[in-house]
Amino acid sequence: MSSTRPPSIVWFRQDLRIADQAAFARAAADGPLVAVYVLDDESPGDWRIGGAQRWWLHHSLASLSASLKALGGRLVLRRGRAADELFRLAQEVGAARVHCLAHYEPWWRAAEAELGERLELVRHQGRLLADPARVRTGSGTPFRVFAPFWRALQAIMPPAPPLPAPAEVLWHRQDLAGDDLRDWDLLPTKPDWATGFREWAPGEDGARSALHVFETGIEDYGERRNLPSTAGTSRLSPHLHFGEISPSTVWHTLAEERGAGPYLRELAWRDFCSALILQFPDYADADGRATLEGLPWRDGPEAQADFIAWTRGRTGYPIVDAGMRQLWHTGWMHNRVRMITASFLVKHLLIDWRRGQRWFWDCLVDADFSHNSVNWQWVAGTGVDSAPFYRIMAPLTQSAKFNAAGYIRHWVPELAELGDDQIHDPHGTRAAPADYPAALIGHREARERALAASASTRR
Repeated sequence: MSSTRPPSIVWFRQDLRIADQAAFARAAADGPLVAVYVLDDESPGDWRIGGAQRWWLHHSLASLSASLKALGGRLVLRRGRAADELFRLAQEVGAARVHCLAHYEPWWRAAEAELGERLELVRHQGRLLADPARVRTGSGTPFRVFAPFWRALQAIMPPAPPLPAPAEVLWHRQDLAGDDLRDWDLLPTKPDWATGFREWAPGEDGARSALHVFETGIEDYGERRNLPSTAGTSRLSPHLHFGEISPSTVWHTLAEERGAGPYLRELAWRDFCSALILQFPDYADADGRATLEGLPWRDGPEAQADFIAWTRGRTGYPIVDAGMRQLWHTGWMHNRVRMITASFLVKHLLIDWRRGQRWFWDCLVDADFSHNSVNWQWVAGTGVDSAPFYRIMAPLTQSAKFNAAGYIRHWVPELAELGDDQIHDPHGTRAAPADYPAALIGHREARERALAASASTRR
């Protein structure tokens, strides 16, 4: 359908769905609409999305376009500064109102503020379980520690029931100028390093399918989520990051399932991370606490060589190498292994957490700004709510404790023939094959060096 009445604009970002999408539902109820996605590499500055996210974005936009086409409309694609492009589009179609889901990254908040000075901007909730303004301490201040945040969030749960996708939409004219998705070159070609990403199914259908698969095995999630060799995690993170499914839909689907409690807590961690970013917009670049101010991070050629070995999965620590290779091949890494690999970089190699954060930002399909920075600062011991620096994960012990033998065999094939009693520590058991690299540093030596470096900041 089409109409000559002034339309409203629906601004899609990391909310690429039509079900339980409050901005889209409200605009559809109001009258004719224009749906638009703006590829904005200018507003985020250094935090424009990385290569892995671009791969996912291409497929997610194609999925959303198909959904809108089935409703008789189209997704208009524009490229440039979002505030400028949306204002320009509003002038083209005679719109005075833009609907969007509220986002919490500092550049999106700035873009929303700028656009709101030019047009009527209607912000809806839907990226989180709850509006961060509703989750407050008794004195009305935002939380900085997760445990009390989680208790306060639970007190206002469940979230509102998810909205169905509109059955009918009144569209504005369909002849608006827009880019062709293929011209954005979001997919790698020379070389195509994303061949391993094909195990994913971006889009709303893929998100619903992933949720269904996870629901059937959620009873054992509390135990299996820490075992890299099993399919124990939800694998919903990229779908949630791109907004292909809403947190409310996930909550209402799983809340009554036996064993869902630990996962709902993980879902709440997403809200907590966004709440911290609202308080500390520079959290991705600046320590949340000055606990390690002056720590002598390693730099120079040797540190750079170690960093490259870490990125390539050539550290000589099987669990670390498996995780880093999985990351490069699939754009994702098991949660337990994310902590181990991050701790190894920061504490074994004494390399600034910000370097690791940047690598994950480029390589993860689910590299969310708030979660990525909060999680790295948690591991580094610099966050406002974090593990202390002296808590140094022992990769060899962690590998055995969480039964990672099968995981290592899959991702580090040169170790595939080793037995379970050798594969976690092939150098210590003198079973390492010739083509497996020597350890960059011994665990005891690394621990002593890290603790000495930490102690130097207190003198």
